[in-house]
Amino acid sequence: MTGGALGLLAALGGLAPGGGPAVALPRQRPAASGGRGVLVARVGDAIVKAHHPRTDAAALARRLAAAAHPALADVLLPPLRRSPAPLPGGRVATVWPRGAPLDAASDPGLVPWEAAGELLAALHAADPAPLGPLPAMGGPARAARALHRLRRAGTPRPDARRAVERVWESLPPWCRGEAPPAAGAPVAVCHGDFHLGQLVRHPPPGGPWRLIDVDDLGTGDPAWDLARPAAWYAAGLLPAPAWERLLTAYQRAAARAGSRGLGPDPWTRLDAPARAVTAQLAADALAGSGEVPEERRAFVDACFRIVRSHPSVSP
Repeated sequence: MTGGALGLLAALGGLAPGGGPAVALPRQRPAASGGRGVLVARVGDAIVKAHHPRTDAAALARRLAAAAHPALADVLLPPLRRSPAPLPGGRVATVWPRGAPLDAASDPGLVPWEAAGELLAALHAADPAPLGPLPAMGGPARAARALHRLRRAGTPRPDARRAVERVWESLPPWCRGEAPPAAGAPVAVCHGDFHLGQLVRHPPPGGPWRLIDVDDLGTGDPAWDLARPAAWYAAGLLPAPAWERLLTAYQRAAARAGSRGLGPDPWTRLDAPARAVTAQLAADALAGSGEVPEERRAFVDACFRIVRSHPSVSP
């Protein structure tokens, strides 16, 4: 760890209640996918996150205020500080209670698909008015940044890069972060970057499941929050029974909340955002250095299949 990172770690130690030594946690997200510049540390029973230097502190403050609101207490893990804490160099940090993360790698059968679907449905059913002004959900902008990194980095596989670009170009503007959802499209409070790493039990070890990481929280099309597991399913990485458990739980919970959820044909809503996330994950794979992991190659292969078979992707 560099001297700058050590200094940052020391600063994080002073932000948690009671202070103490900060222990850096392993990075969960590859650098190419947007994790560069982020440092997460444990300080006692708290988790402190130094956000990317280019983080919009004002937007993050609005997201933190929503996460702290009692209306979302059964959905989001509430922060220990309700506003971003300043760090040296103009960066900001957030402080959270420590939860017990999901250990799907050791036992995939323990993945709480039903709880995940119910949490997303509850988030989407929340009334945004009491939460204060929220920015747009950040998922499409995150995907756009992945495509930008791919264009900057280049790749030894121009055929793969072109396949990813063609999938990206075929998407509606809202999926590329270039426009709000189309008029008449559902708009809800969205997580913006849902995946299994965003689930923790609190209090640990056996408390109820909660969603973490509000960096992309905001308003937008709720289909985006199902897009990543949908992309995994379409790429052959998520077994059909697991996908059905998640989707069924989401649809049932949405119906109980008085919503139509994704409607009777979910893929009508999921198709475009799932293709966007497929392009995002493929771009991350191609823009990274070294050998592309097998798991990530599946998304590159999926882009080739979309180019060959999807009606909206022109030859």
